[in-house]
Amino acid sequence: MATVNPYLNFQDNTEEAFNFYKSVFGTEFSAVVRFKDSPIAGNVAEADKDKIMHIALPIGNGNLLMATDMLKSMGQELKTGNNFALSISPETEEEALRFFNGLSEGGTVEAPFKKEFWGGYFGMLLDKFGVRWMINYQPAS
Repeated sequence: MATVNPYLNFQDNTEEAFNFYKSVFGTEFSAVVRFKDSPIAGNVAEADKDKIMHIALPIGNGNLLMATDMLKSMGQELKTGNNFALSISPETEEEALRFFNGLSEGGTVEAPFKKEFWGGYFGMLLDKFGVRWMINYQPAS
């Protein structure tokens, strides 16, 4: 069965927020990716390269709290409604595509479902009810 985890968006303070959450939940980060370490590093303003592209913190029973920094230099502005998404991690690529296609019906695709630089398949959408979803299928290595 697919897992569902919250994915938070911050404006310039993801690292500060997640160090706080780490102190509360008492766990260690399972992933930290900075913009400078990604394939889009060349498109990121120098002042934003050390900001968080992706971070994940286990918070119990296989659940992850995840987040990113929204970059004003890339036209991203944090506001009520885009400060979180529900991230689904399906068990198969077929299930991922089914979820993506179903949830995007009548909604708006923000990032098409496709293979990404980290080896997984990812897509993001806003459903017809205004809920933001991220579908991320990671094949077994």
